[in-house]
Amino acid sequence: MSELVTGDGVVLGLRPARLPSRALAICVDLLLAWGIYLALSLALLTAVSSLDVAALAAVQVGLFLLVLVGVPIAVETLTGGRSVGKMAAGLRVVRDDGGPIRFRHALVRGALGVVEIQLLFGLVACVTSLVSERGRRLGDVFAGTLVVRERLPAAQEMFVPPPPQWLGEQFAELDLSRVPDSLWLAVRQFLLRAGQLDPAVRHTMGEQLADDVRAWVGTSAPYGTPAADYLAGVVAERRRREAQHAFPAPGAAPSLPGTPVPEEDGGGPPPPATGFVPPT
Repeated sequence: MSELVTGDGVVLGLRPARLPSRALAICVDLLLAWGIYLALSLALLTAVSSLDVAALAAVQVGLFLLVLVGVPIAVETLTGGRSVGKMAAGLRVVRDDGGPIRFRHALVRGALGVVEIQLLFGLVACVTSLVSERGRRLGDVFAGTLVVRERLPAAQEMFVPPPPQWLGEQFAELDLSRVPDSLWLAVRQFLLRAGQLDPAVRHTMGEQLADDVRAWVGTSAPYGTPAADYLAGVVAERRRREAQHAFPAPGAAPSLPGTPVPEEDGGGPPPPATGFVPPT
């Protein structure tokens, strides 16, 4: 497994994709793109066959740029680094720091991909991928991206450890919307590999990540809570909200953190919250 290190000093356990799987994904994408391009070319040129040669050439160039350049860039941008071929091969494009790509990354990869893959028949892409330690082609080098394996063998899958039960209910009111994706990824990878780290290194990394998360959410854990438990609790709360959003309870109306719960008929206001006392 190749190790990527974020700016927070956290080692990310991502698996860079190698040449065979990337070649498979590219072949699927090219076959699909060229099939659509040829079908549209035949239909469009038949419809505008009365135009002169220069106009037909302009239509052909515009269709080439749209289908073989613009559409792949749009697909990678909208799907967060995936295409039909990458989905089939279980791959995804991410930034060097492990975060999701944006339009500018997809634009650079797509523009250089036309040259090094299509115009030069993939020779330059193959050579640079074989030479690169992480299997990157020129488009990845200039865009600052990396193609990684998204699907891992079942025996090697790891799960983020859950937080202590007494801590899980302390983060229901946190505002997690401002935390960047790159920090979520760093926290998750730290929790996955915390047991493999030296205790001193684990403590330092955990405290740094916990400070970064607290800076975004504005709330600290109960006094004396270890940094790893705090991070696990925040990640668990985020997963709970994502699951609740994806699979809402029947008849339940969506609510935001901090929304007051209506009082029951005949009942008075809820009792004031008491201070948190950790279990002994």
